[in-house]
Amino acid sequence: MIRSKYQSGVSNSECEYTMDNIKSRESDGSISTQKPHGYGMNSVYAGVDGDSRPYDNIVDFEEYSKYIEDRVRQLESRNDVLREQCNRIERDKRSIENQKIKYEREVRSLQSEIDKLKASPNLLATVESVVGNGKVTVKASNGASFLVSSSSLIPEDAIKAGAQVALNMHTLAILDVIQKADDPYVAAFEVESDTNISYDDIGGLRDQIRDIREIVELPLAKPELFKKVGIKPPKGVLLFGPPGTGKTLLARAVAHSTDATFIRIVGSEFVQKYIGEGARVVRELFSLAKRKSPSIIFIDELDSIGAKRLDDTSGGDREVQRTLMQLLAEMDGFDDRGDVKIIAATNRPDILDSALLRPGRFDRFIEVPLPDDETRIKILEVLTRDLNCAPDIDFDKIASMLEGTNGADIAAIMSEAGMFAIRDEREIIEFEDFTKSIEKLMEPQENPKKVTELMFG
Repeated sequence: MIRSKYQSGVSNSECEYTMDNIKSRESDGSISTQKPHGYGMNSVYAGVDGDSRPYDNIVDFEEYSKYIEDRVRQLESRNDVLREQCNRIERDKRSIENQKIKYEREVRSLQSEIDKLKASPNLLATVESVVGNGKVTVKASNGASFLVSSSSLIPEDAIKAGAQVALNMHTLAILDVIQKADDPYVAAFEVESDTNISYDDIGGLRDQIRDIREIVELPLAKPELFKKVGIKPPKGVLLFGPPGTGKTLLARAVAHSTDATFIRIVGSEFVQKYIGEGARVVRELFSLAKRKSPSIIFIDELDSIGAKRLDDTSGGDREVQRTLMQLLAEMDGFDDRGDVKIIAATNRPDILDSALLRPGRFDRFIEVPLPDDETRIKILEVLTRDLNCAPDIDFDKIASMLEGTNGADIAAIMSEAGMFAIRDEREIIEFEDFTKSIEKLMEPQENPKKVTELMFG
């Protein structure tokens, strides 16, 4: 006899149709959720083939419904988990595809770089003349001349005499026209940053400041004044005087006060090792100044390149003379140099070549002498502007003690006075500090023999 567990007096062990095996019975058709005629709404018919006692095959419909609902919730929860896993896999897939595209792009870039490194080098040559019909005569770096073909991709107007071109290693065909760049050695002479030195930072030299501003700055700022008067503005100025008197300081003040390109070079930097290199540096320097005009060229220590030419010279001296002649030609030669002003400084004007000193190259000569009492007081005012000095210091007396010194000497004395204050762990510089520093720094100048004894013992 088949009974339901809901029939009175039947234990769980005797019940064949329990909730644990309903799932298997549903699949093979042994149990049905269809309600037969005559049974209540809260019962389920669980008939078995050949069994005519449906009462024993009835299970509780409410419990079965709860089971179904729990099962649905479990499946929905499982479905949510699977959906989240699917979304995560999709995201990982897209990320991997993006990484693949990135790596493929890097591989192509590296392959292109490898191909460039494996490519044959090109030869450099200078165009001599354009023959026509795609034919050009070029001169290679070894001095040989060739008649070569040019690429149709290069514009015809780009290939002209004097242009630098790249040639194929094997066929010598012109592959590209190379734009001429500034010589890095010459380009380094251009002063890019502000010098932070103004005319207010120069003690004294009132007349010298006025002259250099009229000669250098005024033609650049107001060229129409010279046109109205009918004169040509000065082209260059030579600053001369003892060392340490402020010649370079004046040039730095000019660079600060003007918007013109400022190019600084020391005369000895024109001298090169190989023949013709010094003259080339001079040409490149003036070419740079013309391209960036208005510009100012400051040549410091002019005597190192502009000394008088002598008949009895060695090979090195002849190369210096070639460089000097190129400098003379650039300063006042056949071509007009435009808005390019020249400032030069030297402390040996007596040894300069006479060709340098004629008008047209240097139109003005400004002497920067040793400072007098009034100038030394102004120099002290400028140098002690940022010093923490005692209020009772008599600078007039200090200036009288500095007779025969130049601006560089006074600056060194001010710095040494500060060192005496630091040595005594004081924050204020006293008058005695200045006197000690004057005694310390002035004695070697008055007694050069003592300096030799200190150096060589």
